[in-house]
Amino acid sequence: MTATSDRPVATASRAAAPATPAIEGMPHPGRPGPDPAAGQPTAPGPDGNGLLPVRPGGRGHRYAAAALVLGLTLALGFAAGRAGGSDTARVRGPAPAMAHMDHGPGGLQVSRDGYGLALDTPALTAGRPGELVFRITDAAGAAVTSFQVTHERTMHLILVGRDLTGYQHVHPEMAPDGTWRVTVTPGAPGPLRAIADFWPTGAPMAVTLGVDVPVPGRYAPTPPEDLHETVLVDGYTVTLDGGLRPGESNQILVWLGRDGQPVNDLQPHLGAYGHLVALRHGDLAYLHVHPAAASQPSSVLAFGVTVPSAGTYRLFFEFRHQDRVRTAAFTLTA
Repeated sequence: MTATSDRPVATASRAAAPATPAIEGMPHPGRPGPDPAAGQPTAPGPDGNGLLPVRPGGRGHRYAAAALVLGLTLALGFAAGRAGGSDTARVRGPAPAMAHMDHGPGGLQVSRDGYGLALDTPALTAGRPGELVFRITDAAGAAVTSFQVTHERTMHLILVGRDLTGYQHVHPEMAPDGTWRVTVTPGAPGPLRAIADFWPTGAPMAVTLGVDVPVPGRYAPTPPEDLHETVLVDGYTVTLDGGLRPGESNQILVWLGRDGQPVNDLQPHLGAYGHLVALRHGDLAYLHVHPAAASQPSSVLAFGVTVPSAGTYRLFFEFRHQDRVRTAAFTLTA
């Protein structure tokens, strides 16, 4: 189910997604459509030489443009790979993402595939910085101390309330004895889900484990957010196009703008121009997706997302711009 263009715009106090250069003639969130008096705009054709007419308009126009962008992005990524991998040299990370896709959703178990997540922090306090301490253990209970780098880090830790509020993506530091530490500040009382995403050296693929961290106090869960196709974050306009069908590869497009213009100078963030984390309402099943390969930023990013079941999903889109990482959140129902 996809949010429709007549839904209200939501605002967020935190994070918006990374932006990238738009194809000439395409409408963009926050930017007026082409002036009809100026003639019909054009966009590059599928062969990269011919031109296709692009009609100003709303949702239908954006979908046509999105299909073109996705085709060009995939074609450019394939060409870069054939030319010697220059694309992956600039934007790293697709291989681990594919390993996660084959493995299905993660973060539902505290132990899996011979590895465990041992939490050494008894509780955190809402509104106060606290140290979260944990270890990754092997089948014998010993701390694992050797990990592969994936997306420029050896450990990715997602923290989010059970009601999917207070999202954080942090990178703990490991001591020689295999103890991981990071300082975090829970926003409110209630169960805080910690999802560790890592790749032990010698393992066939990445592993994702999850555990609840107690945050004492009166828990007042926030209801799921309404469906909005556009959110405003720190002055950025972030629009999501696409829907979710369980068990299928779904095309999700994210459009980025600011002050009425596309954002053309997105910076790499953890080896890619954007990240998309999907969490399922209820059990918080975790999916981490990266955009189609691109050798340079663009104001529209394409993602292929496969969700395992029907349900409501919260999508967190991370991007880096002007040396700051922001996140835009959307709710979709499959």
